[in-house]
Amino acid sequence: MQLPLWTAAPFVLLLLAVALCEVLAANWWGRLANKALVAAALAVPAAVQLLTVAGGLHALAHSLAEYASFLSLLAALFVIAGGIHLRGSLAGTPLSNAGLLAVGAVLANVIGTTGAAMLLIRPFLRANARRRHRTHLVVFFILIVANAGGLLTPIGDPPLYLGFLKGVPFDWTFRLWAPWLFVNGTLILLFNLVDQFLVNREERRDRVVGLMDELFEHEPLAVAGRRNLLFLALLVLVLLSKGVIAWPYGVPEVALLAIAYASYRLTPREVHDANHFTFGPILSVAIIFAAVFVTMTQPLLILNARAEQIGLDQPWQYFWVTGALSSTLDNAPTYLAFTSVAAGQLGISVDDPHYLTALISTATGNDLLYAIACGAVMMGSLTYIGNGPNLMVKEVAEHRGVSMPHFFAYAFLAMLIMLPVLAATTFLFFPP
Repeated sequence: MQLPLWTAAPFVLLLLAVALCEVLAANWWGRLANKALVAAALAVPAAVQLLTVAGGLHALAHSLAEYASFLSLLAALFVIAGGIHLRGSLAGTPLSNAGLLAVGAVLANVIGTTGAAMLLIRPFLRANARRRHRTHLVVFFILIVANAGGLLTPIGDPPLYLGFLKGVPFDWTFRLWAPWLFVNGTLILLFNLVDQFLVNREERRDRVVGLMDELFEHEPLAVAGRRNLLFLALLVLVLLSKGVIAWPYGVPEVALLAIAYASYRLTPREVHDANHFTFGPILSVAIIFAAVFVTMTQPLLILNARAEQIGLDQPWQYFWVTGALSSTLDNAPTYLAFTSVAAGQLGISVDDPHYLTALISTATGNDLLYAIACGAVMMGSLTYIGNGPNLMVKEVAEHRGVSMPHFFAYAFLAMLIMLPVLAATTFLFFPP
């Protein structure tokens, strides 16, 4: 489908609205009704424009179907994780914090980046409640637990799950262990250095003698809401079943929402209260990403139509271009866009729902998918809208009193930390 470049304007305006409203009108933007107003004002014209062109209805329906699948998974993980409460407190020392991030990087591959982020962000913040400076804790948490940690399994991050549904074997992602270990290990090391520096500065500036002793204080841990572990297992089974059973569209999504509803109804209120659980973060994500999925339809169609003009042929190029667009277009549809470009360049038809099986059967295609997967997962952390859990973590942190950077400031901090790591990743794993 050939679309003029101006049809991407609603998407560009949406990105600007999300970024500028946080900076210029934070209180106004904090209301869900106002977010919905802005989202509708940009998404509706984009949808109407699609309906006026041949094939536009099909493209719009496809985007909405992907949004429903995307949101049902995020919502289910959000609700289930909100029903599990780690009682007691962890130590808030730099070493303990780094250890929790490492646990999160592993756990993200078992219950997804959304599940791991929602399960660990509250005890992580609680352990560091005595700290004056906590913003860096959440930034690194987003980089590791909500993004780069989920690189090893299809459950880990939405792009890899979409790849699994398109024919990538479940164990194929295990071969991404080397970049996973390098990126997460480097980020955890950097975090530990930054966190230790800030602890030492707090002690000097505030003359707080024994701050480290206070941070070492913790209460024995206990898990409340353990029945949600069963719901989590059911969710994983539903996800895995989509790869082996040709469910009619909507059945898995309804199953995920039913699991979420059962979790919410059967979780004792005191567990939700202990987690300060509200639907605010997931509603905010639902509103913003509804507009993202609608308005990004035109940019993705333009990208696919002009694939030959892009001039990509090396893994490192796919790594960076996929990653750059993942940070703004959301990493799941961007992953599909560039796997279709890679397949087209190798003469593989994307009409087959499992076209990625053919792509990885060739050495070149395997290398390209390797780079696309790493770029989509790792660079989804560069903005708040690059991956669904990012906004949810931000919302939870702000609800707990952490001052989070606005859209541009966060993007600057994330790039400042990630770009040197990504550059090293390129030369180690995707040398030009």
